[in-house]
Amino acid sequence: MSSSVLNCNRHGRCTEMAMVCLTDFEEYAKEHLPKATWDYYAAGADECCTRDDNLLAYKRIRLRPRMLRDVSVSDTRTTVLGTEISFPVGIAPTAFHCLAWHEGEISTAKATEALNTCYITSTYSTCSVEEIVAAAPNGYRWFQLYVYRNRKVSEQIVHRVEALGYKALVLTVDVPYTGKRRNDIRNQFRLPPHLKENNSPEEYGIPANTLDPSISWKDIYWLQSLTRLPIVIKGILTKEDAELAVEHGVQGIIVSNHGGRQLDGGPATIDALAEIVDMVQGRIEVYLDGGVRTGSDVLKAIAVGAKCVFIGRPVVWGLAYKGEEGVREILQILNDEFRLSMALAGCRNVSEINRNLIQFSKL
Repeated sequence: MSSSVLNCNRHGRCTEMAMVCLTDFEEYAKEHLPKATWDYYAAGADECCTRDDNLLAYKRIRLRPRMLRDVSVSDTRTTVLGTEISFPVGIAPTAFHCLAWHEGEISTAKATEALNTCYITSTYSTCSVEEIVAAAPNGYRWFQLYVYRNRKVSEQIVHRVEALGYKALVLTVDVPYTGKRRNDIRNQFRLPPHLKENNSPEEYGIPANTLDPSISWKDIYWLQSLTRLPIVIKGILTKEDAELAVEHGVQGIIVSNHGGRQLDGGPATIDALAEIVDMVQGRIEVYLDGGVRTGSDVLKAIAVGAKCVFIGRPVVWGLAYKGEEGVREILQILNDEFRLSMALAGCRNVSEINRNLIQFSKL
């Protein structure tokens, strides 16, 4: 599946541009979004080493394809927390979708429902959780939670999303403080007056210290006391923290460095994944986000041991291109590429993907 767009440069010259891979959508978004908005979405912390390594790390992994395996029929379906999704790619929580497209998260929710996969709604959504559920009533959704200094605000959000039928809470644990993103500081990035963060009364960045830096492992028990929903922890990068997550009774881990937006100099997520999978030993599900741009990236992450991967920035590029239709295209391209990579590597279904399929390059 691909589409094309008439792309006009600053000199008024227009060319037909085929949208055949995620990079095409990235280029379109960079060309068409306001600079401060593009910089906000693209930002990494400090020198952006971790952000960039999230992508480069996939290129250091080589596939070991097997031949003559009868791949005439292929099946990309998998499950996350017991629910079937069409392929192992979901939507990571990213803030402020209305900056990229006027219907924002509503469009994201509709696209994800149409492709039958998982959408993790951000605390910092520019559409309310009620609007998102109304727009895609049959969608499979988790909710990403930050813990505020004012714990009552967090408690109220948990009860709201549980009542609305969200299926899991994704506690983000890598933001005791916000990372230093240089271009956001230079641009004095703020949400424009016509948009607001819709799921809590706290204003993004004003004041800057609304998130609670005292959050610790004991707060997992606090969160479990509030809800019957499964809890997934997002932001784990070491086997030591993976073991603590299991000990504290959570149902899943998202190996994540926040798209390289928090601590610069940490590992690429695909590089951190193996030690975490090996430590967890199947006791809980392990997922990954960061740097996934192609179907073969998905294949590599599943081979290392991720149950599912989640994409962040590409969703925003899809929105900037054509709203709901753009997000559908992003997901469909990844689905098609994953199915093709899987077949060319000799795998008929997701359960046949394992570590024998990959080798880490010496380069």
